Amino acid sequence: MTKKELFEEIKNNLIEMEEDVVEELCKKSLEMDIPAKETIQEGLIAGMEVVGQLYEEEEYFLPEVLICSDAMNIGIDVLKPHLEGDVSSDKIRAVIGVVEGDTHDIGKNLVKIMLEAGGIEVHDLGRDVALDEFIHKAKEIEAHFIIMSTLMTTTMEGMKVVIEKLKAEGMRDSVKVAIGGGPISQRFATEIGADLYTKDANEAVRKIKEIHEAA
Repeated sequence: MTKKELFEEIKNNLIEMEEDVVEELCKKSLEMDIPAKETIQEGLIAGMEVVGQLYEEEEYFLPEVLICSDAMNIGIDVLKPHLEGDVSSDKIRAVIGVVEGDTHDIGKNLVKIMLEAGGIEVHDLGRDVALDEFIHKAKEIEAHFIIMSTLMTTTMEGMKVVIEKLKAEGMRDSVKVAIGGGPISQRFATEIGADLYTKDANEAVRKIKEIHEAA
């Protein structure tokens, strides 16, 4: 089996939710002396990108995405001890949470899964998050992004408050803000000065990477 064929097998078995096969193939990649980072990028993340497309096309739903994510994490557990050097230094760091007053977190959880699958370091604050907590956590981990969601019109103004707090702390230039959720729109994002609005999890991963690379 060539390296290219192995990557294709890892990708396809991840999409098919074959956790045990993904684990064995990742072990095989190490036996073939393939760099762990390359296997993660070309096999596991490539597979999750297809899963994201299937979710967008409504062929896969949240349960399938979660199982595929488990398969990816099993593969990463095999490969992580063999990563060379400090690969975290250039990693995108994000703080994510549902804004204060709202406890609906399914969409937030899906975005978190897809971000992690895309190799982004995610710090999940959970739901009904006090607005100051976004600022405190972003400062603590030197975050590149704050990502907020809500399904309620009564809590969406909290997103604007977080942006104003970032300005007051002198952090606005270094921390980008992404928002999403049922009542959120591009128009609202523009009004409050957010950097990014996306309708779904997979698009969020793509656009966050684009913004980070352009910064």
